[in-house]
Amino acid sequence: QVQLVESGGGLVQPGGSLRLSCVVSGDISGIYAMAWHRRAPGKQRELVARIFRAGTTTYADFVKGRFTISRDNAKNTVNTVTLQMNSLKSEDTAVYYCNVFLWSLGRDFWGQGTQVTVSS
Repeated sequence: QVQLVESGGGLVQPGGSLRLSCVVSGDISGIYAMAWHRRAPGKQRELVARIFRAGTTTYADFVKGRFTISRDNAKNTVNTVTLQMNSLKSEDTAVYYCNVFLWSLGRDFWGQGTQVTVSS
């Protein structure tokens, strides 16, 4: 049906930058929104940023001004959603998950997660 493959995580120093990418493929004609969530150690998963079909974006308050979500949907069967993360803080350390909701299927799909560690 739908496959999500994430990349771009790693170790970075505070104040540094990372760029996460998620390639979404399959029956994706009905994408309504694409998003990034994260789960920090000992915490619940939380929404980081979302981009809707029309291009509208929303961000969690804790990343506003630092993170940017974008989307490449030039191909019918492959979309890519990217999260550019700047001015990273130690509290941004988490596993980041890509998520896509399809109105055509009435459900969402998740990637396997990619670890982001911010530490000196």
